[in-house]
Amino acid sequence: MRTVIFDLDGTLADTSGDLIAAANACFRQMGLGDVLDAARDQGTALRGGRRMLSVGLERAGRYDVEVVDRYYPVLLEAYADQIDRHTVLYPGAMAAVAALKQAGYGVGICTNKPEALADQLLQSLGVRDDFASLIGADTLSVRKPDPEPLREAARRAGGDPARTLLVGDSDTDRNTARAAGVPSVLVTFGPAGDDMAALAPEALLERYEDLPGLVARLIGANR
Repeated sequence: MRTVIFDLDGTLADTSGDLIAAANACFRQMGLGDVLDAARDQGTALRGGRRMLSVGLERAGRYDVEVVDRYYPVLLEAYADQIDRHTVLYPGAMAAVAALKQAGYGVGICTNKPEALADQLLQSLGVRDDFASLIGADTLSVRKPDPEPLREAARRAGGDPARTLLVGDSDTDRNTARAAGVPSVLVTFGPAGDDMAALAPEALLERYEDLPGLVARLIGANR
């Protein structure tokens, strides 16, 4: 079976608001107030918790790797408590997933979000059962851009890792697909959308309605 594997943050859903809120909860504990801005720092949020803590501390002139390490579990706990207050699925995302499944493709997720948090978010959004596989940052001993999480996501979705495609929003996703020897499609509607063309993916995606056609062109039809 051919498979389509999705990144989660910044690809299927805009999770930046809840991630920034969790980071700011940490900064308030440090006595720094709300250091990150929900609009300006969307791209930073989608780089993960440690990146948000690092950027915020640098901005406050207080960067310390030990502080980042100490507050990272605090951030994860704060995020888990308010994981879907601001998060929304991107328009057309689940309609595209349904169309791909109807066309016979296996569909899964490969994310660098911890698996338990990814599962919690997808359950909360009511879409976990729409995906046949979920590989998180800690599911295996390696994470993206290592190609093995992508391959395992394809396997668990019932597919052949050599006949898959990764939909993502970053250089990490582009490099993961390249390392696996499969195509990538990068979305342009995320906070780093203007930078995606320079990564030279096999295709750019401006709207989810176009995804089924791109998939058929890049990895062929399942039927």
